[in-house]
This record gives sequence, C-alpha cells and structure tokens, in this order.
Amino acid sequence: MEWKTDWGLRGRMIFTMFLLFALYIVFAAVISQTSYAGFLILMVPFLFVQFFFSDKLALYSMGAKKVSEEEYPGLHAKITRLSQQADLPKPKVAVADSRVPNAFATGRSQKSSAVCVTTGLLRTLDDEELEGVLAHELAHVKNRDVMVMTIASFLSTIAFMVVRWGWLFGGGRNRNNGGMLVAIVASLAVWIVSFFLIRALSRYREYSADRGGAAITGKPGALASALLTIDGRMDKVPDDDLRETSEMNAFFIIPLKSGVVGKLFSTHPSTEKRVERLRNLERELETV
Repeated sequence: MEWKTDWGLRGRMIFTMFLLFALYIVFAAVISQTSYAGFLILMVPFLFVQFFFSDKLALYSMGAKKVSEEEYPGLHAKITRLSQQADLPKPKVAVADSRVPNAFATGRSQKSSAVCVTTGLLRTLDDEELEGVLAHELAHVKNRDVMVMTIASFLSTIAFMVVRWGWLFGGGRNRNNGGMLVAIVASLAVWIVSFFLIRALSRYREYSADRGGAAITGKPGALASALLTIDGRMDKVPDDDLRETSEMNAFFIIPLKSGVVGKLFSTHPSTEKRVERLRNLERELETV
C-alpha cells in the first residue's frame, strides 16, 4: 500500500485545535473570575477518564464486547490482513449486538485502538464491502483523528455542562447571580463556536478516511457500495434501535438520519458526496 500523508487533514487538525485551545484559554480566564473555578477542577478527573479509557467507554455505550478469533474468525482475519497492509498494530476487535448496520473506531492511540462493528453490519454487507468499511475505520486510526476528536469533544462537553448544570455550582438562584450569568453566557458562546469547529473538522476527516480506506484495499468502489448499502438500510431499522445508538453518531461510518436540521449540523458529509468522490477516485485508479 502506498500511504500518502493527508496534509490537508493534519493542517485542519492543528488549526482547529489551536482555535479551540485559544477559545478555552479565554473560557478558563472568564470562569476563573466566577465561583465556577471549582467546577473546572472537578472536570479534571473526567478528562483523565475520558482520555485514557475512551475506547472502553465507547464500547460500553454501544453494549459492545471484545470478541476472540474463535468467535469471529473471518472478521479477525480481515482486520489482521488490513492492519498489516496499513502498517498498523492490530486493534482490538469488538462486536455490538445491534440491528443498526454501522461501525466505528475508538482509542487514544494506534496501540490502544479498537474497531467495532454491529451484527447488523455483518449481516448486511458482502466481504468486499465489509473490508472497505474496516479499512475506512483503520484509516481513522492511522490518521490519529480519533484522539483529536476525543479531546476536542471533551472541551466542548465542559462548556455544555456549565450551560446546563452550572447553576448548581453557582451557589443557587439568590447568590452570585451576576457571576453565574457571565459564566453561562461565556460557556454558551464557547460551546456554539466549538460545535461548528468540530463539525467542520469531522466532515473533512470522513473524506480523508474514505480516501485512506480506498488506499488500503485498492478498491474505492467497494467502500462506495458499502456506504450506499448502509445508507439504504437505515430506513428499515426500528426507531428504538436508532435512538439507542444515536450518541455514537460522530464516530459511526454513517450517522443516523435525523431530518433536515440533523443533516445540516451533521458530523459527516452526505453519502452522495462521499460516493461521488470515491467513484472519481476509482476512475483515476483505472486510468493509471
């Protein structure tokens, strides 16, 4: 495999993290002048847990479990071979019992990564399509963007928690109302700005992972076919199943559909645009 470093993705990661860092320096300065400084200190253990146990937390939230080669020999064989082609340590392999056909990668580093697929995905895709999806997830690991998104989303989560629950740490309704209002307004502004920064980065990283997955397998058409198959199956999944897994939307290969507003603020580009780019890449490879 000829892996080309995606400097566009790296540049966007660095630029986005720089903006987020600057944003949160201002945020911390504002909060430190109010009674919410203790609230931020309480969040430090939360950051530690999320960063070092992000893979376990993600798998737990999906009800996924690690599986052995004896349980899923075909799945392990595919991931072993694709990891070798991508020059990556083999990630942990997990399966979630869900009718939603989807997959995601998690972990703070290449050595602590995990790739999870749902039973719905295994029943839906053929071998080539499944390999395309697995290669896409390994490209996320190769690009280290799981770690970046974990850190970025944590910072956004702190701001959101101040907006939602900060009044509990402000001494109640009749005490320090001015400081409470300043903190909540600042947190809301930070959350909104970080929301759009993270989504802009997230959409680009999906394009990058699509290209990376195609580079690993050499078959962009297989991934394009998988995306169309998964997207088409979403309408047949019961609403209860979709709601149960919606919190993992940012990490799925295809997000769960949620109407016009949901698509507007989606963490992923549209399936149609992704397939179009993969088809163009396929034509380019055929002419080489």
